[in-house]
Amino acid sequence: MDLSTILKPEAVRVVTAASSKKRLLQEFGDLAESAYQLDAQTVVEALQERENLGPTGVGHGVALPHARFDGLESVAGAFILLEKPVDFNAVDRQPIDIAFALFAPEEAGVEHLKALAKVSRKLRESAICAKLRANPDPTTLFTILTEGDTVQAA
Repeated sequence: MDLSTILKPEAVRVVTAASSKKRLLQEFGDLAESAYQLDAQTVVEALQERENLGPTGVGHGVALPHARFDGLESVAGAFILLEKPVDFNAVDRQPIDIAFALFAPEEAGVEHLKALAKVSRKLRESAICAKLRANPDPTTLFTILTEGDTVQAA
C-alpha cells in the first residue's frame, strides 16, 4: 500500500492557528469534508471518540489520529503540518506539529492496519519529519509524503 493511494494532494494542509487538540481535530473534519465528502462533525466526533480510548500522539512531535466510518469505500488520509505545536497527550508528553489522520471504512480490518503501519513507518523517519517541518507548502508536503512509495529501501 502506497501513501499516494490513500492521500490526495487536496488533503494536505498547513495550519497556522490550531491552538488545541480539539481545534486540530476540527481542522481534520474540515479537511475530510472538502477532500473526501465526509461530514466534518462526524469526523471530529469519531476522531475524538478514538482519542478517548487512548491518545494517538506517538511521540517526536507526531500524531496519527484515526477512526472508522460507515459509507467510506476505502482508507483515506489527511495530513496537517502545524506552524505552532499543540499538546496532544503524546506518549513522550511533547507537543505535536505533524499529524496524519486516517479515515477507514467500518469493515476495513487489515487494510486500515496496513495503512496505519505505512504512515507510522514513514513518520518514524527523523529525516522525513525534518523535511516536512522545513517545507510549509502543501504541494511540497504531499511530494515528501508520497516520494519513494514504489521504491523499497535497501
